[in-house]
Amino acid sequence: MAHQAKATRKGRAEGKTNDAVKADLIAVVVAVNNGDPRVLTIPQANALPSGPFELAHRSLQSGLRGWVEQQTGQPLGYIEQLYTFADRDRIGAEERVISISYLALTRDEEARASARRSWASWYEYFPWEDHRSGTPTVVLEHLRPRLREWADGADDAAARLDRRRRAAIAFGFDDRSWNEELALQRYELLYEAELVEEAARGGHSTTPAPVPSRSMIADHRRILATAMTRLRSKIKYRPVVFELMQPLFTLLQLQRTVEALSGRLINKPNFRRLIEQQELVEKTGETTAETGGRPAQLYRFRHAVVDERSVAGTKLPLTRA
Repeated sequence: MAHQAKATRKGRAEGKTNDAVKADLIAVVVAVNNGDPRVLTIPQANALPSGPFELAHRSLQSGLRGWVEQQTGQPLGYIEQLYTFADRDRIGAEERVISISYLALTRDEEARASARRSWASWYEYFPWEDHRSGTPTVVLEHLRPRLREWADGADDAAARLDRRRRAAIAFGFDDRSWNEELALQRYELLYEAELVEEAARGGHSTTPAPVPSRSMIADHRRILATAMTRLRSKIKYRPVVFELMQPLFTLLQLQRTVEALSGRLINKPNFRRLIEQQELVEKTGETTAETGGRPAQLYRFRHAVVDERSVAGTKLPLTRA
């Protein structure tokens, strides 16, 4: 046994084993600009900022902040751990990489493009997720017929029924309601149906071209979908949306930011009533004419409300206006 262990250590030292496990840190940095939710990417790479966790890093978060600033120059403010991805085949057969992802939120004035960083609308990667103007064209003209074709191609009746049911739940087919929190499930269903470019890599796909959307390297689009799902859920019960707002804002700007993230319109009177009832904001006594109409009241977030209550949030009434 001692000899075997010694041989194993020697093999590892010589790089002759494929059992090594690496740990990467990946950041999903989100900002909202003019009603458009944007994600920070590395220019020309279609990749999220990332880098290996190293012994020199004091902690996971400090390592992540270091990589993001080094690669993009973007400082990080609010940050929370998102998910750990460790599937055996997520990168390739040659190595095993565990990716620890984080969700970071930043304000618009801190989200500026440069030679080292770019900001892309997350609806470029998920055009089927933006329902603010009704059901997107990509759903009606591409996804619905091709998902039906995929379902009908199953081997037996039970499998066909299961595929139709899952597609209907995920995409709101057959008079089902649209659930904005199923962003990850929708992407994974499209991956299973080989309707996204990532699934077709490797030359094994026999389906036609993927549906129109922007892809990312490795499984970064899956990680982005996970962040979208988390944020859409979280803005309903925690006031994290204020991490994306300017210090002073109008209630309409706040509503438009929430709509941008959720991909759905919100009933304006209900939204304002709930915001005021929960005392999440307070008037500043100032107004702005930037809205183009009558001067609008400026508000600020009441940070004390987080300390006063164990659970506070917008409790969004996600009904169409």
